[in-house]
Amino acid sequence: MVYGLRYYYRLLGLNREAIALPSLKKDSKLPVILNRQELKELFAAPTLLKQRIVLTLIYSAGLRGQEVINLKISDIDFERRTIHIRQSKYKKDRVVPLADSMAMGLRKYLKAENPHLWLFNGKEPDGRYSVRGLSWVMRENLKKTSIAKEVNLHSLRHSYATHLLEQGLNIVTLKELLGHADITTTMIYLHVAQCPLIKPHSPLDSLYNFTKK
Repeated sequence: MVYGLRYYYRLLGLNREAIALPSLKKDSKLPVILNRQELKELFAAPTLLKQRIVLTLIYSAGLRGQEVINLKISDIDFERRTIHIRQSKYKKDRVVPLADSMAMGLRKYLKAENPHLWLFNGKEPDGRYSVRGLSWVMRENLKKTSIAKEVNLHSLRHSYATHLLEQGLNIVTLKELLGHADITTTMIYLHVAQCPLIKPHSPLDSLYNFTKK
């Protein structure tokens, strides 16, 4: 209604009235995170290897749905243990680590499925998988688990970011891994990460491993 009235006033040349209308604020919601046990249950749910691999890959590298379907086989570097994500959001490339266990799973998948060009072939006109198809895989396999949280495909990326923070990764590095343009976007994970509290101290004490006697 607000946007409709704003447009109407502009058509009439009444810009002052348009500006005076209240602005709409987005709901500020924290991301829903899957814990480690829930992730293990989800990754064990698919009966098809391809579905298990794609869900695990999204979590293991913190990928967006669009980034997954754009991955080519050549973007996976097994020797250097890296994944090259090309021209993603904000038209930026980035390189993220490939987990050793994920590399083993991908090798098994490639041997079994023998995809061509795209890492995950699908029914799109160019041979790729679709984001809609990925979301379906997530929904269908969630039904096989005891997970009661309201989560979706993007929740795997949220879980990746939160777990890395909890494991001590600094937020600047996390920003680069996620491909965020602004660190304020990354900072939302500080509100959900359960990071251990460290008592204020001087770095000089740890430099010499000094402890009070």
